[in-house]
Amino acid sequence: MKKHYYKTTLEWTGNKGSGTESYRSYNRNHSINAEGKQHEIMSSSDPSFLGDPSRYNPEELFLSSISSCHMLWYLHLCSANQIIVTEYTDHATGLMEEDKTGSGRFTKVTLNPIVKVKEPNMKDKAIVLHEEANKMCFIANSCNFKITHNPTTVTNV
Repeated sequence: MKKHYYKTTLEWTGNKGSGTESYRSYNRNHSINAEGKQHEIMSSSDPSFLGDPSRYNPEELFLSSISSCHMLWYLHLCSANQIIVTEYTDHATGLMEEDKTGSGRFTKVTLNPIVKVKEPNMKDKAIVLHEEANKMCFIANSCNFKITHNPTTVTNV
């Protein structure tokens, strides 16, 4: 089995001068970077946990990872099956449930890809390939909940 290792650097940038003296004494801002990348990701916690709403939060990054991995596998499978995709947009949604301790977990993710294919005769196969992409997606395979798909497929014609 092939193994792939990944490395990122996370740096907390939210010390207001007194560190984590109290729950409100620090902000949740941090940056995420990986060697060789042009831009860092400016992140924080969700605003409901005192995060900066102008920055990405871990939950959004998790959801976008699922959506991105699915799309990349889907495009690969379309290419391998002579389905010509000319546009792809996904409006993914996720539900995270918090328990009484403050912990939580994602319980549902729905991908809502809108795919444009070149020819009308490509639509049926294009829709079916979402199931195959889900089976191949590394991120989806790492989740402990079902990821559903609600694809819309249109043609250029």
